[in-house]
Amino acid sequence: MKAVIIAGGLGTRLRPLTYNTPKPIVPVANRPFILHQIELLKQHGITEIILNLHYLTDEIKSILGDGRKHGVKLYYSHEKQPLGTAGAVKNAEEFFDEEPLLIFNGDVLTDINLSQIIAFHKKHKARATLTLTRVEDPTAYGLIVTDPHGVVTQFIEKPSWEQVARIKQLGTADTINAGIYVLDPKVFRNVPAGVPYSFERQLFPDLLAKGELVCGFISDRYWMDIGKPSQYRQAHEAILRNEVAVRLHGTRIDNRYWLGDHVKLAKSVKLSGPSIIGQKVTIADDCKIKDFAVIGDGVTIGKGSSLTGVIVWEGAKIGAETVLDGCIIGYDCVIEDNVTIGPGAVLADRSVVKKGSTLCSR
Repeated sequence: MKAVIIAGGLGTRLRPLTYNTPKPIVPVANRPFILHQIELLKQHGITEIILNLHYLTDEIKSILGDGRKHGVKLYYSHEKQPLGTAGAVKNAEEFFDEEPLLIFNGDVLTDINLSQIIAFHKKHKARATLTLTRVEDPTAYGLIVTDPHGVVTQFIEKPSWEQVARIKQLGTADTINAGIYVLDPKVFRNVPAGVPYSFERQLFPDLLAKGELVCGFISDRYWMDIGKPSQYRQAHEAILRNEVAVRLHGTRIDNRYWLGDHVKLAKSVKLSGPSIIGQKVTIADDCKIKDFAVIGDGVTIGKGSSLTGVIVWEGAKIGAETVLDGCIIGYDCVIEDNVTIGPGAVLADRSVVKKGSTLCSR
């Protein structure tokens, strides 16, 4: 069985972090995000993976290569222009075989049991199986309604609460598309090549209208779209709370934080709350690292600084007596002494923040 990871998006919702770094290799817990997805696929026996790429493709290929060092075989499919979700997968049709395909949205951090979804698909002999996740407020999403047997009966885009109340009497009324599918590759025969085409708005509703069997597998495992900075930070908090199972690098200390190799911590540094500190990090005297902080490889932090709930990418230099709270710092930034950066702020790569500055998000 092969998987397709849809990884060709521009990552506009994560800007400025994605101007230089395509979203599939944005660091999550100090590792390229796509490696977490590849490892999940491997856990369930899927080692042939097709990557759909469009934006900054060379950066992705330079990290992943042919996949051998990660224990998989990778195929690359390139979009010359964005083709939508189904169009992107159609573009990779040359790599398909007769086996069902597992499709994975490149935005999703999850530890969903893929083997259960595949078994469900095969048991029901479905043409398409959509993984669904529950949300408290389905009115902000496309609602997918299933009957008690897991058969999809209706797609409703951003339903009203009145619609939700009516649907609740007939079946599920809080399940949305989780961006993970098992599909019969034959469904792509009628998808036009080289033009934008959507799973959500075109292919799946068309299958339903034609009477094809479309099923929904409801999962209660962790699921997060990391496409926005706020969601990106939430995903890190979930990792550090052990709400989602991903592999972390480093040595776990006191069940509270992870330390990479060759870290230099002054004796007076205070670490509290769960955190991740990467390799070759240097933290000077009297610093405080607190509450879901993630510090990338090669970062230096000056004396007396306080970092709370931050994500700092590789190579940043942070001065003395600086306070960072709930912000995201891109690659190789320079933050001088006595700077304060507040919650929600996001710095692009190689930003320079001068001494004494105060930055907060809008």
